[in-house]
Amino acid sequence: MRRPIFVFVAALLLLGAVSAFADEAVLIDFSLLKADIIEDPVRQGVLTQNRASMMDFSTVAGASYTEEQKKQMAISLAITNWDVVLASSSRSNQNQSLSYTAEAPVDAGAKQFAGQTVLGVRVHFPLEPFNSWARVQPPFDVPAFEPKATVSNDGVITPAQPQAGDPINARLSRFEGSYNAESKITTALGVVKNVGVIKSLAINVKGLNFPHGLSVILKDNDGNERTMFMGYLNFDGWRELRWDNPQYVSDVRNRELRIYPLYPKSTPFVKFAGFVVSRDAAHEGGNFVTYVKDVKILYDKAVLEPVRDIDDEAIWGIVSQKEDERKRLESLRFGANQVMRYIERLKQEQKADFSESK
Repeated sequence: MRRPIFVFVAALLLLGAVSAFADEAVLIDFSLLKADIIEDPVRQGVLTQNRASMMDFSTVAGASYTEEQKKQMAISLAITNWDVVLASSSRSNQNQSLSYTAEAPVDAGAKQFAGQTVLGVRVHFPLEPFNSWARVQPPFDVPAFEPKATVSNDGVITPAQPQAGDPINARLSRFEGSYNAESKITTALGVVKNVGVIKSLAINVKGLNFPHGLSVILKDNDGNERTMFMGYLNFDGWRELRWDNPQYVSDVRNRELRIYPLYPKSTPFVKFAGFVVSRDAAHEGGNFVTYVKDVKILYDKAVLEPVRDIDDEAIWGIVSQKEDERKRLESLRFGANQVMRYIERLKQEQKADFSESK
């Protein structure tokens, strides 16, 4: 009887050792979100959208929109499309107009991220001494089940066939990005699936000696948001700010063991919902600038990768139906805003100077 007991104990120790090494993934890499398609109709030579993250919400829009208005419902996660939302007490016309994102090219001779393009953020906080914050968030909720697709230079999205001979990348959705077999790291565009417990979270950010705090917002598969405080930006240069889960249990013998139903429950995932810059009342207001390269996570798998001999989704279509409903609701929220912005641009005067008097 001793041999089976010894084998069982050894298996438990091995499982505990394996759990100590969580999977690693790049949740979002802003260097992949540089605008590379669709020229701005006003500013010639300036590209506006990112091919890899292009989405077209006009496919589920109502019939009341014109074709020209539906064209405005196509957008991507291009860096310049990200929103900076100020606290309601700080949202004056001046503060909001001076708070936005921009592409920030890194010098080719830099020690870190040379030649890459990162997310640049400018926030104009109130000058008055009171607490404030600014939330930097994507222009739309990152889709978790968007299928692979090819995107033309004019933004037309065409479903793509899975790559033969690469089963791991073939089952990844579009915003899950790609898996590197050599590094064993998935580089995503905002969503990572099969996430059980997050062990650690890291963000590569360039500080400019501002005393403001930085937090990262994650959203789970139930739509719940969690905000993790990463640290303060009172340093100069690039630094990796890290959050370690204080509730993470390394020894599986001390964990609460659960069995989760699989289909039609979607595989647990996390989305990048943005980050928050918080300013204390005691600190100086006005302009604030920072740069972000990427956000990474270490996590335990929710379930082991099983070999599925039946394609449940192809038979029942439950997950696809829920995803289509989510896209429809997103189009109502985001599509309407885009159309209103488009109409407002048409009404806007483009001239900056008066005509010469005669």
